[in-house]
Amino acid sequence: MALSESLRQQLSDLVTTNRVVLFMKGSRRMPGCGFSAQVVQILDELLPSYETVDVIRSPEIRDGIKQFSEWPTIPQLYIDGKFVGGCDIVREMNASGELQELIGVKVAAPKTPAITLSETAIKAFEAAAAEEGGDSLRLQIDPQFQHELFFGPRGPGDIEVRVRGLTLLVDRASAGRADGVSIDFIDGPRGGFKINNPNEPPKVKQLSPPELKSMLDRREIVLFDVRPENERAVASIAAARPLDAAGQEYLFGLDRGTPIALHCHHGVRSQDAALALLRQGFRNLYNLKGGIDAWSEAVDPSVPRY
Repeated sequence: MALSESLRQQLSDLVTTNRVVLFMKGSRRMPGCGFSAQVVQILDELLPSYETVDVIRSPEIRDGIKQFSEWPTIPQLYIDGKFVGGCDIVREMNASGELQELIGVKVAAPKTPAITLSETAIKAFEAAAAEEGGDSLRLQIDPQFQHELFFGPRGPGDIEVRVRGLTLLVDRASAGRADGVSIDFIDGPRGGFKINNPNEPPKVKQLSPPELKSMLDRREIVLFDVRPENERAVASIAAARPLDAAGQEYLFGLDRGTPIALHCHHGVRSQDAALALLRQGFRNLYNLKGGIDAWSEAVDPSVPRY
């Protein structure tokens, strides 16, 4: 379907009247997908405020912005009226420092992180390097503290870490998350590289349906349903509060140490929501593994499956 002139004008107004605009799933406080959450975290580190547009609330805008930008996925970032890109592009630009320049934010050059490699890790890296044909060893740590060790070309803004004769490259965005990291290598069928990162924040813990039921029965946890109203109308867990506007107000009034569980249909959206809450300072978060579908199968078969 062609983009209507009125919708084109609405989108044009959004990207020209706001210097930085992010079309995303969910809100800045509660992103609705992991890709949106990653871009929000990057922008939050650079800007005190920026505009967000929740495409979940408007299917017309969701479909329209894809045509307007000629870009098939969400999120989409605009700066100074120009389309920048989606999640992967924003991450790459942030790592190289190009995003900071585009926004006009001066960020102090990150210090060279202190990284420790065990003797076995160094030997394993040296053996692997001999087969890589000159590419450099790289450590990348994303905003969710997922670690990647790989061989690749040197990039702009890379920081070089020398450890006992071995060179390790870290991009600018990863450098602040890498200070104090130690890397070991364990041989054997279940071995591999083991990374210990003291900067890593608390993680979202996974709960099976029976485990969640036991905690609810003992009133040890507060459960929230992150699904939209139309899905809640089909099936719901009686103890769950909807994470709508009223639910968010209640949630953010709780102590950040309160045990909180979240669920969706299969456990993906609730995991993303829990990760977003970690960044809001909540420390005791759980995700219902398998979502309400697993709950229906394992705990309460009266809950419809869909």
